[in-house]
Amino acid sequence: MIKASKRALSIEYAIRDVVLPARELEKKGIKVIRLNIGDPVKFDFQPPEHMKEAYCKAIKDGHNYYGDSEGLLELREAIVEREKKKNGVDITPEDVRVTAAVTEALQLLFGALLDPGDEVLIPGPSYPPYTGLVKFLGGVPVEYRTVEEDGWQPDIDDLRRKITERTKAIAVINPNNPTGALYEKKTLKEILNVAGEYDIPVISDEIYDLMTYEGKHVSPGSLTKDVPVIVMNGLSKVYFATGWRLGYLYYVDPENKLAEIREAVDKLARIRICPNTPAQFAAIAGLTGSMDYLEEYMKKLKERRDYIYKRLNEIPGISTTKPQGAFYIFPKIEDGPWKDDKEFVLDVLHNAHVLFVHGSGFGEYGRGHFRAVFLPPVEILEEAMDRFEKFMRERLSS
Repeated sequence: MIKASKRALSIEYAIRDVVLPARELEKKGIKVIRLNIGDPVKFDFQPPEHMKEAYCKAIKDGHNYYGDSEGLLELREAIVEREKKKNGVDITPEDVRVTAAVTEALQLLFGALLDPGDEVLIPGPSYPPYTGLVKFLGGVPVEYRTVEEDGWQPDIDDLRRKITERTKAIAVINPNNPTGALYEKKTLKEILNVAGEYDIPVISDEIYDLMTYEGKHVSPGSLTKDVPVIVMNGLSKVYFATGWRLGYLYYVDPENKLAEIREAVDKLARIRICPNTPAQFAAIAGLTGSMDYLEEYMKKLKERRDYIYKRLNEIPGISTTKPQGAFYIFPKIEDGPWKDDKEFVLDVLHNAHVLFVHGSGFGEYGRGHFRAVFLPPVEILEEAMDRFEKFMRERLSS
């Protein structure tokens, strides 16, 4: 047998890994309610019409060529205007790079930042590619605690304790995947202060920035005075274009500390050629066009969040905090016969035919929890929760 690389075989992505046993059940004709993947377009959400029309028009008009490695200038100008309006940041198109969604932005950044043994501070729990990509590049992901009892806000003291001479960046995911936490302005200022003390940059993942319920998202890019902040965003969530795989990063770098990192990112961007050209024209339409659709979509999501939050807290052996952003909820498994959260998720799948993601797939601080999306309509969530509640009552009474 020809051997695969150890770094590739070590990769885990819990959100999609759990799909494999679900498919086996579906092959047998069993209906599985999938609450594992955060893809709104799989349910009753679609990109706005003006974006779809712009995508089709770009293809028909012949924009099917290689674009610039840094992204089309017109799109980068639109991103500058969007971010100035949303976050009040003072950036130019030269500070912006277009990527194949936030995942590629992470690949470029970590590839530019890390040598073997270098560390990145990552919120725990966190989105799996942060851990997986850092490890793949020979780096060390270091989780800092977020506090469930405090709505999953970061523990600043724990973050500070975990900084070493090998720490290259602090990552912030806000609103958070998997917990749905919305970080407070005070907390973000404290993270910037810590980063400034140790002269390290902050990486801010803001893909859910307009998907909030009771509060508003604040970007550390809008708060920094001297700490370099690298912000990432894209079309997948707020613009409901998950399959288009288009995103961007930009630098807020008041003292020009990131010059070498920027050069390295550009070298990596050139070697991968360019992002999707027609999708960039659709992104221009999205960033400059009406966002009236979002109000209706957020009303639906809030109704679904409120429903699943209420139902989960009524189920024996389960408790959960209320998410303030995104479309995830991260309940705690309070009681039951399972040896770990993965065994729990597989038991639910095989016996209740509802698919969650085990919390340990999001890191050490996710253990004893599971993640669910509340993207489906309430009637689907109701069926899922009915199945799940029956399952839990049977397990806890046996």
